[in-house]
Amino acid sequence: MPGAGAWRFPFRAMGGPCELRLYAPEEAEARRVAQAAQAEVMRLESHYTRYREDSITSRINAAAGGEPVPVDPETASLLEYADTAHKQSGGLFDITSGVFRRVWDFKSGVLPDQSEIEKTRQLVGWNKVEWSSTHIRLPLAGMQIDFGGFVKEYAVDAVARLCRELGIEHGMVDLGGDIHIIGPHPDGQPWQVGIRNPRDPEKAIVSIGLLSGGLASSGDYERYMLVDGQRYCHILNPGTGWPVQGLASVSVAAPLCLLAGTASTVAMLKGREEGVSWLRELGLPHFWVATDGQTGGDYAPAADAGRSIS
Repeated sequence: MPGAGAWRFPFRAMGGPCELRLYAPEEAEARRVAQAAQAEVMRLESHYTRYREDSITSRINAAAGGEPVPVDPETASLLEYADTAHKQSGGLFDITSGVFRRVWDFKSGVLPDQSEIEKTRQLVGWNKVEWSSTHIRLPLAGMQIDFGGFVKEYAVDAVARLCRELGIEHGMVDLGGDIHIIGPHPDGQPWQVGIRNPRDPEKAIVSIGLLSGGLASSGDYERYMLVDGQRYCHILNPGTGWPVQGLASVSVAAPLCLLAGTASTVAMLKGREEGVSWLRELGLPHFWVATDGQTGGDYAPAADAGRSIS
């Protein structure tokens, strides 16, 4: 795109800082695309957030133990994806496991009682859910589903697709660290994306060059608490109700950010040995950091990894 300028549009959505970087001949054109993209993010956030009573998520959860709730085609497709991810992860990717937040308060610094975890665990299990392309029913009162584990990555891909449809050939979508590269810089150079050091999140531990596609990371550094020197993070195993151990962070690159995000989360849930082996078998470019500081994957840490996207 000869003569195109690079325009940046920061905003906040889905609980964190977001940014669009778009190449376009004129700022007005880039701004028009950015406004449409932000509107799409806001639409998805309002539709799937659990913080609004009128969202589809809240309506489904409020009806738990009662009658089926109608779902729109987009929600049906997300349920289909969640079902596939649940099967392919051996049950580790489970959108009913968010109910554990009732017993885990990471601001308290106090571990929950095992009896409370066991009681809550009875409400967890995607296999319990009754669903179709038109309806969903949570059979037990108190059950919940939460699209939060993957709707942000879905939104990243949706926004990137929209930008392409509106004429953007080179750019980047970043929603709280979940990324989709629309295309390289106009000179053909890749975008350099810094991956956070899980023990020093303001710095990057490795820099990854991307020409297109998605990148997502999961880690134990976003929400956690330390109890007797042990770190307990917000990524909870749906089978045990306890936080994952072994891996501090996992980053995966894939054609879609949705796939990258699911892969990184599942690897965290599987733990160090099984998770690393699974990532190798998956065949997607990845980078991991273990809780003991060891690293591995397809990218080598570098002293000049950088701190931001360029």
